[in-house]
Amino acid sequence: MFKRIFVEKEMRDHPRVLQFLSSFPNIPTQEIEEIDKIFNRVKKPYLQKRDNLQAFLGRKRGSLVKPAPDAYGLSGSPHYYFIHSYNCLYECQYCYLQGYFDSPDLVFFLNHEEIGEKIKEVCDSHPDQEEVWFHAGEFSDSLALSHLTGELPYYFSLFQTLPKARLELRTKSANIKELKALSPQKNITVSFSLSTAAQVKAFDLKTPPLKTRLKAMRELQNLGHPIGIHIDPVIYEDDFEKKFAELFQEMKTQLDLSAVHYVSLGVVRFTKDVYHQVQKNYPDSPLHGADWVKSFDQKVRYSRPLRNWMLGKIKALGLAAGFNEKQIYLCMEEMEN
Repeated sequence: MFKRIFVEKEMRDHPRVLQFLSSFPNIPTQEIEEIDKIFNRVKKPYLQKRDNLQAFLGRKRGSLVKPAPDAYGLSGSPHYYFIHSYNCLYECQYCYLQGYFDSPDLVFFLNHEEIGEKIKEVCDSHPDQEEVWFHAGEFSDSLALSHLTGELPYYFSLFQTLPKARLELRTKSANIKELKALSPQKNITVSFSLSTAAQVKAFDLKTPPLKTRLKAMRELQNLGHPIGIHIDPVIYEDDFEKKFAELFQEMKTQLDLSAVHYVSLGVVRFTKDVYHQVQKNYPDSPLHGADWVKSFDQKVRYSRPLRNWMLGKIKALGLAAGFNEKQIYLCMEEMEN
């Protein structure tokens, strides 16, 4: 998986570092002073992740917990995200990470106890709020490599002591082995990003197929773990309504829709820099056939009428399948009449 693993000197004897390294006994390792002095300092092409991927293990410094953007989660509560990793093993063609960092190498921050102390501090700063949300997976996938990094038991223990805090683990992975060993908690939701089967195959490179994700979701639901769904990013395709109707039918067949915590809807979007990277990395992608416009937040999106139509159709399909109004919200999107 990795050509080389860099380890910060101060973390070299940390139990999570030793656990990670034990999975790669034959991969060269190199001690470094600080990740930030090496990672992202020299521009490395995004697609080098296919055959020249390196890993960095160390301690997160600076801001450990940050406010989430507007409309990031369910309205009415404060939302934050915490940073435990940079970059992702998967290769989704629309991924904003290809325009965010100058390197596709994977960074794992393993000082979770420090992150946890900051989560407690932020939670305590909202004494009048019934819920305070914390999201993992903003710069990575929360589950894909969780068997290597070993932090999930810590966060399950932490949030057991924070009854008004809510944790969301965002993922496209079906790697639920670690979760199956943990007792479900009402304040920890595992949220899966879903697309039509055709879109997963076309755009979500290296990710588990739709059927595999749904099977993992069903297993977690049967065990009592709360789950959420992100239908995001929605991409226009031929037979749009038919294919999304099939997606909801598959969800209805596999899941108890009434028990799904929430369903977020968001149409594909890019910053200008990210879209330039998409053009460079995937010149033959069907994404380039769309008529893109600069939208209300300066991002590149479909036109407003098309976005409204797509979101309206998907919401109607969701309601027809068995979801209710309170479960569905728009993520990073606005609708106008």
